[in-house]
Amino acid sequence: MIKHVVMWKFKDDVDDADKLEMKKRLEALKGVVPSLRGIEVGLNMVPGDAARDMVLYSEFDSLEGLKAYAVHPAHLKVVEFVKPLVCERAVVDYES
Repeated sequence: MIKHVVMWKFKDDVDDADKLEMKKRLEALKGVVPSLRGIEVGLNMVPGDAARDMVLYSEFDSLEGLKAYAVHPAHLKVVEFVKPLVCERAVVDYES
């Protein structure tokens, strides 16, 4: 199983409605992108210097499935929405 973890920091002027919309759009990819086996999206509750504002945890059967997700049109549409909202992004992909 491949785990795909992404963390974002929002730009200062992003409002709560856009944060919730981002979460909703990411979660809506489940059932739309065939290779996406599971997804969780969370908003950070405890601010701090090392904290990020949102995290995505997703699972795929294979690296090929992750690659298919990355280029899927529904995912790319969400990416278009996300990019203007964030100023930092960190990613870890690993196999378990």
